[in-house]
Amino acid sequence: MSKTLEILYQDEYMVVINKPNGLLVHRSSIANDADEFAVQLLRDQIGQFVYPVHRLDRKTSGVLMFALDKETTRLLQAEMQNKQTLKEYHAIVRGYFPEEIKVDYALTNDKGKVQEAITRFECVQTTEIDVPLGKHATSRYSLIKAFPQTGRMHQIRKHCNHLRHPIVGDRPHGCNKQNRLFKERWNMTVMLLHAKKIVFTHPYNKEVLTIEASFPAEFLRIQETLLLKK
Repeated sequence: MSKTLEILYQDEYMVVINKPNGLLVHRSSIANDADEFAVQLLRDQIGQFVYPVHRLDRKTSGVLMFALDKETTRLLQAEMQNKQTLKEYHAIVRGYFPEEIKVDYALTNDKGKVQEAITRFECVQTTEIDVPLGKHATSRYSLIKAFPQTGRMHQIRKHCNHLRHPIVGDRPHGCNKQNRLFKERWNMTVMLLHAKKIVFTHPYNKEVLTIEASFPAEFLRIQETLLLKK
């Protein structure tokens, strides 16, 4: 039985959902194991064709926007490309993250093209728990916010890894030892990256919309386990 997607906002031009972990936005040749996709599930749920405005990784949960026609798709994508849209992600990462940092570090896409990539980060809270990892007697983690200013594939994941603060549960851009620890000790197999909020201007009535997605249960469970409170 197909899952029902949580709709956060809907009007005659667009619909915004809270995408669960593990769900692909659309069919992909690199994920032949999947038989459910957000595009098809949402289309069947609302009885209309939908057009993805942007992407979220399969392993990332949270705010995902679809347009209901091609012109609205074009207008919303143009707003994003002109950096007029604010996207806020939350993640749990290894180590004590810098209080604030802006990463301007180009990334190479799957076709070998080097692209500008900029992300601004803020640290919300740090924690240290009495669980040894590798040569360390304890484990340190941070709850962070990420504000990507460009939209490259795996941008936040790669930038966190570049800073040596990989996202917990990230494969292949994370830490294998850390991921193994979370799987064995806490039975956690998801990636702790969530698209929390999007702020944009409605293309037709020009209203500024702020849409937020609640955290998945697994994100909240690990946040509580690590004594990270918002």
